[in-house]
Amino acid sequence: MKFSHRFFVKKSDIDEQGHVNNVVFVRWIQDIAVAHWLFATNIQQQEKFTWIVLRHEIEYKKQAFENEEIIATTWVGEPTRISWERLTEITHGKDLLVKARSVWCLVDRKTLKPTRITTEIKSCFETKQ
Repeated sequence: MKFSHRFFVKKSDIDEQGHVNNVVFVRWIQDIAVAHWLFATNIQQQEKFTWIVLRHEIEYKKQAFENEEIIATTWVGEPTRISWERLTEITHGKDLLVKARSVWCLVDRKTLKPTRITTEIKSCFETKQ
């Protein structure tokens, strides 16, 4: 299941070159992943687990500018026992601005240790629309 969020570029997102700073794109990649988790899972799962990023691979394709409408879309790829690939695209109209692949590790909130991704958690991302 893909999950999208639409927003506008703020003045604070702009760097000294006059376009969205690369670090802002990383923040948007993280923000959309967290929003997807909160949308797809229930409160009990959210209270028991959290995620940490193990890796980001980002391709910057085009620039974005203040007041442009942006759509961030994310979806999960292949899971392992404790980590899960997440893919993200950030677009402006038909233009692909950023393409990213991240690897996230599921962590138990109490122990702060990696934990197994259960079938129950996997099913959350397959069934919600």
